[in-house]
Amino acid sequence: MSEHALRSVVSIHRSEADDPTSPVQRFGPDEPLMLDAGVALAPWQIAYQTYGTLNEDRSNAILVCHALTGDQHVANRHPVTGKPGWWETLIGPGRPIDTGRYFVICANVIGGCLGTTGPASTRQDTGGPWALDFPLVTIRDMVRAQAMLVDRLGIPNLFCVVGGSMGGMQVLQWAVSYPERVFAALPIATGARHSAQNIAFHEVGRQAIMADPDWRRGRYLDEGVRPGKGLAVARMGAHITYLSESALHRKFGRSLQNRAAPTFSFDADFQIESYLRHQGSSFVERFDPNSYLYVTRAMDYFDIAADYDGQLARAFRGSPTRFLVMSFTSDWLFPTRDSRAIVHALNAGGAQVGFVEIETDKGHDAFLLDEPEMFAAARGFLDAAAVARGIA
Repeated sequence: MSEHALRSVVSIHRSEADDPTSPVQRFGPDEPLMLDAGVALAPWQIAYQTYGTLNEDRSNAILVCHALTGDQHVANRHPVTGKPGWWETLIGPGRPIDTGRYFVICANVIGGCLGTTGPASTRQDTGGPWALDFPLVTIRDMVRAQAMLVDRLGIPNLFCVVGGSMGGMQVLQWAVSYPERVFAALPIATGARHSAQNIAFHEVGRQAIMADPDWRRGRYLDEGVRPGKGLAVARMGAHITYLSESALHRKFGRSLQNRAAPTFSFDADFQIESYLRHQGSSFVERFDPNSYLYVTRAMDYFDIAADYDGQLARAFRGSPTRFLVMSFTSDWLFPTRDSRAIVHALNAGGAQVGFVEIETDKGHDAFLLDEPEMFAAARGFLDAAAVARGIA
């Protein structure tokens, strides 16, 4: 990346971190966000997007929770990349989450980098970025911040909370932390805790970022540099876990990239190499490296049963929320057994729950892609819940 391009990326990230291209709710010194780390974070802000219209009795609100590398731009053009919203396959007019019928909210998570307070945000006391002085956050902290946003918007309870992967973790945490505020919950491709294997993958990514000479112990924004190579490698490694072996073989196999024979070099001879390099470089343009450290760590700490003596069913005991849990056959990051564990715990806790395992070779990322069976299941679940809610 040229020096001019680097300055441009740094400028965009600083701007979006403090004054994002989306609505923002700001909370003052007397409205702290209480974090699991024991810190009262104040002042702080949360950036979000909304779609559709809130009905008169405020009963049609759906909260969408984003995954690790997502943000609030779920169904609109992204202000940094110019790309369509990351879940426009599911959300929009006439889609399963119909913005002509529901009021949809999506917020950037605490610790993120698109306008919600995080390590790239400016500290009021120093005038510089928080960097690693920002406290560690958890999935429960993300949900607390969202609850304060929903309160600020004047919505007493949510018709549905939906999300995949890390977003699914937030869905589960909402149902545990605020069961009376969640009428329906749709956790997709997720688990009730992060596995040792997933923690290991995250640690490799974090170490790649911190090994980049331009990381500067997290103070890269102060020094006008950016650990882009480390972040790109972290993204490349993580992206492999979002796919499946059959999907990689179907899309790339061992095909060469724009050449008839190997170059006998370390250039990107294979299409899969070129694809991963593109994924890494494009990610660097829109995501803050320190936020990647913080948000992956939040996923690592996630374990709902830990607060209930290791008994997941106790977390959902007596839950009034109705659930639909979804998994994908080729997802090895959050395999179906993780979803089944959630379903068994919900059944044991007396909750109303349905379960769908979707046959696909697209891997973990299937929840973001064109999966008709997923769309049909989501639409059917929401339609039935809307009837029960009285908003059909």
